[in-house]
Amino acid sequence: MAKLFKLMALVLLALGLHGGAQAQERGTADQATAMVRKAVDYLKANGRDKAFAAFNDPKGQFRDRDLYIMVYDMKGFNLAHGANPKLIGKDLMQLRDANGTLMIKEFIEVAKNKGSGWINYQWPNPVTSVVEAKSTYVEKYDDLIVGCGIYK
Repeated sequence: MAKLFKLMALVLLALGLHGGAQAQERGTADQATAMVRKAVDYLKANGRDKAFAAFNDPKGQFRDRDLYIMVYDMKGFNLAHGANPKLIGKDLMQLRDANGTLMIKEFIEVAKNKGSGWINYQWPNPVTSVVEAKSTYVEKYDDLIVGCGIYK
């Protein structure tokens, strides 16, 4: 009986440690907000061409675990995307998540009306390829929307 108890305790400990490791593999809301602010500062200092190249670099300073920068114009065109280069240059105004939410339209509304804020939707995690709940922080800079999301 004592061996069974020890085995169960070890299994529970291992599961707990694995859960902690998973949590560290995901970016936090504070980290996403900080990455957007860093990206806006980079845009201001380096201009669009250099900044977009940095944002699109999958091994660059604007990619951390499941965190990446995306940039849209106010018409819904993707100008930079750190996780999916196939989206760059496309009009994504009608892009819907798994629940039918027009996410880019919501990004634009938040940017226009508040200047910055969070939008909730469902999106594939680039690390796991599983559709998950996601919240993206967006911030308006000039005529651009700079965003970074977290998977929950």
